[in-house]
Amino acid sequence: MLNPELKLNPKVFDKDVDQKPIRNGYGDGLLIAGEADPNVVVLCADLSESTRSEAFAKKYPERFFELGVAEQNMAAIAAGLGVSGKIPFISSYAAFSPGRNWEQIRTTISYNDSNVKIAGHHAGISVGPDGATHQAVEDIATMRVLANMKVFVPCDAIEAKKATIAAAKLWGPTYIRFAREKSPVMTTEDTPFTPGKAEIMWNPSATATAGQAGSGQVGKPDVVIIGCGLLLHNALLAAKELEKEKINVTVINSHTVKPLDEHTILEVAQKAGAVVTVEEHQVSGGLGGAVAEFLAKKCPVPMEFIGLQNVFGESGAPLELIEKYGMGVKDIVGAVKKVLKRK
Repeated sequence: MLNPELKLNPKVFDKDVDQKPIRNGYGDGLLIAGEADPNVVVLCADLSESTRSEAFAKKYPERFFELGVAEQNMAAIAAGLGVSGKIPFISSYAAFSPGRNWEQIRTTISYNDSNVKIAGHHAGISVGPDGATHQAVEDIATMRVLANMKVFVPCDAIEAKKATIAAAKLWGPTYIRFAREKSPVMTTEDTPFTPGKAEIMWNPSATATAGQAGSGQVGKPDVVIIGCGLLLHNALLAAKELEKEKINVTVINSHTVKPLDEHTILEVAQKAGAVVTVEEHQVSGGLGGAVAEFLAKKCPVPMEFIGLQNVFGESGAPLELIEKYGMGVKDIVGAVKKVLKRK
């Protein structure tokens, strides 16, 4: 059952659930952050419309800098601004930032603990027709390995807005990952968002195994699904399907990949004894890797990983690609059943 404490979108399972691009939340968040703090500035690499930086540029032209197709320069300039009292946001496709300018981010931003916010847009294979060259599926791994770096992967447009606003208030280098395609809005304005705090979106009903799911009581999970980004909707759909088969699932939104909410993850892993991670990213080094590294030290349990399995994507319709590469609802259901056999 959906966690009532989170005040999630009650239409999350409906066919007519509202759908918006996650990247829209970045544009909305920039306007709010810019109004709250005059030190917020925005830099872009010739993609202000695609990255939703355009509205900020129109409202605050004196605080917007168009750098052209020069992501390395953009990172280095932002690093200087970040150690000079400004709060710079830099935006481009994730394949180019942090893809093309990773060394500048490492040396000029992370090494100097410069207060720069890196917005990586069009991440994951849901970019679709743009193809493998533009589908950033390694960015979580390359960014979370950097010292001083925080990593946010919001699940929908509303959470993206909250993550952008929160990043402006936090000190230090921060990477925020945004998907391009429209996706279901799972949260509401009242849903809490706290950096570093994972949220339990779905809990098993206490009476689910007796065929009375939905009683409002929380039962013991058989497995925990930990996800981030737009694929959290598939995780929720899978949990609902599994409940029909009397398989109790807890679904966690780990929107902060770094720092990981170790307390929540440890607690649910100990209760369930099995974990499945879900992300639109390579299974190596991303959220799944972060969870596995932590649990290996504190609570080794059987795990399965939903994501790209050491392959590149290709051109195609976003939803078709997610299904082809094993990240659909049926794939998550299959991973849950597989990990349960290993308990």
